[in-house]
Amino acid sequence: MSTIMEQARRGEVTDLMRAIAEKEGVSPEFVRNGIASGRICAPHNPVHDAGPAAIGEGLSVKINVNLGTSRDIVDLDSELEKLRVGLRYGADAVMDLSTGGNINEIRRSIIEHSPIPVGTVPLYEVLARCGTVDNLTEELILQVMQEQAEQGVDYMTIHAGLLRAQVPAAKKRLLRIVSRGGSLVFAWMCMTGN
Repeated sequence: MSTIMEQARRGEVTDLMRAIAEKEGVSPEFVRNGIASGRICAPHNPVHDAGPAAIGEGLSVKINVNLGTSRDIVDLDSELEKLRVGLRYGADAVMDLSTGGNINEIRRSIIEHSPIPVGTVPLYEVLARCGTVDNLTEELILQVMQEQAEQGVDYMTIHAGLLRAQVPAAKKRLLRIVSRGGSLVFAWMCMTGN
């Protein structure tokens, strides 16, 4: 199976590209060219039957709803209500930032109830599973990403880390690393040297 970008780079205009073009009021070729060049992203997992969506140059501004449980508050009904409110006010995508409770089941329910693309931060679930950065492994990160993709997640925030050569400069930052996931990966890099 090829990716949407691979299809676009072969010059194919798919049904998804046509649906995005219709929704955005642009030509299917504009969408194909944008995806092929990397200037447009179409978050779409065929496992999750979300409507057509795209982000990028020449397209409308998108609204993303952040929701998710924490270790302190796990209330799936509340998260689904946040999704409903977001949909009522025109949300284009939803980001499940859950870090507590049965994250897999929470995400399954959000995907099931969402007619728009659902994204995640896999590193949050990885940390919930392994407990501490000391127990974090590359294998677990890849396993969680694969499981989430198989479940139907349409897009993911990936914390790729820094080059090892950048670690000393990052340690000197006055404001530290502002991303939770980025700071976790940074701590892991400092601990392991990987």
